Amino acid sequence: MENNDKRIAVLIDADNVSGKYIQPILNEISNYGTPTYKRIYGDWTKPQLSSWKKSLLNYSITPIQQYSYTVGKNSTDAALIIDAMDILYSGNVDGFCIVSSDSDFTRLASRLREAGMYVIGMGEQKTPAPFKAAVEKFIYLEVLASGEDEKENGGAEKPDTAKSSSKSNVMSSRRLVNVIKAIINELSDDEGWAHLSAVGNVLNRRHPDFDTRNYGYAKMSTLIKSLKQFEVQSRKTENSHQNPVYVRAK
Repeated sequence: MENNDKRIAVLIDADNVSGKYIQPILNEISNYGTPTYKRIYGDWTKPQLSSWKKSLLNYSITPIQQYSYTVGKNSTDAALIIDAMDILYSGNVDGFCIVSSDSDFTRLASRLREAGMYVIGMGEQKTPAPFKAAVEKFIYLEVLASGEDEKENGGAEKPDTAKSSSKSNVMSSRRLVNVIKAIINELSDDEGWAHLSAVGNVLNRRHPDFDTRNYGYAKMSTLIKSLKQFEVQSRKTENSHQNPVYVRAK
């Protein structure tokens, strides 16, 4: 099944995510599949969740009410986890998108992947490393939001996120170069060339939060060229519509 054919359950932790991100979230999900479930969890009697209420109607998201029965206990997390397992056993989806910056969903993500689900995580850059490592793909909400701003502003160039935020958890450009060089070394032929697509696949598996948009680029090939540490070569094939790209370290 192609990625964009997947049926995805989108489960949002309203306590840890702002309503301003909803459009970028759903736009991004459309790149992976169809959101067959769109649920958001929180205590809707709390005034701090009021920013979500308009979005619930505009984007047809089902709010799940979860009262805070005990101070210091996050009952919202428990409700989301229970629902996720119910959806898993229903057999109606191919994957999950868990939207939260909370590490409490680390075990849930691992369990869903053990069941063969494709699991996407979305959260802010403050998200703890264990949750990011537990999902198959982790996407920073700040990066998604800046991408939407860029579209609205006519495609103005974005800053290099890895360089512009000293508090960012995004891999530095210098470390990224070393990681890519190591992968190329493992995959390359006798002349040092490796298929760029294969390099990108391994990079994503080893670092779920890797995203070319973290560095201000839409495509892997453009990012690689910008790093100045690699040679890029496009090779012609009998099929004129398929010109595979190869990369090697200089």
